[in-house]
Amino acid sequence: MPGIDECLLETMRLPGARGAALVDWTSGLALGTVGDPPGGDHETAAAEAAELARLAAEQGAFGPEDHTDTVDPPVEDLILSNRDSYHVLRFVPTSFDSSVFLYLWLARADGNLALARIRLGEMAERLVLG
Repeated sequence: MPGIDECLLETMRLPGARGAALVDWTSGLALGTVGDPPGGDHETAAAEAAELARLAAEQGAFGPEDHTDTVDPPVEDLILSNRDSYHVLRFVPTSFDSSVFLYLWLARADGNLALARIRLGEMAERLVLG
């Protein structure tokens, strides 16, 4: 079961990975970073990604139909695409408040979005926080 650093290094082995972070979406703080950040600053990229995550997680329309699961995040992942890259945010289920997500910045020309989404999901399940 990998910790934050091992998880982020594994994320960077995905084809087309440019940068990755583990972010707390309630505070916008990066708990760990690796690679190149979008815009050149890890802290700014983490804070901006946290705004997207918070928007999706706190909106009832994006949650599951049955509201019985209050432990896991209401959204699995978010994918934002632009002309040259993908930004994938994968929410991490935790034993506490589930307020963290893995953030992957993926080059569009070299990356495989489906593979990245599957692998981020696997990593999020195995990630050990604490």
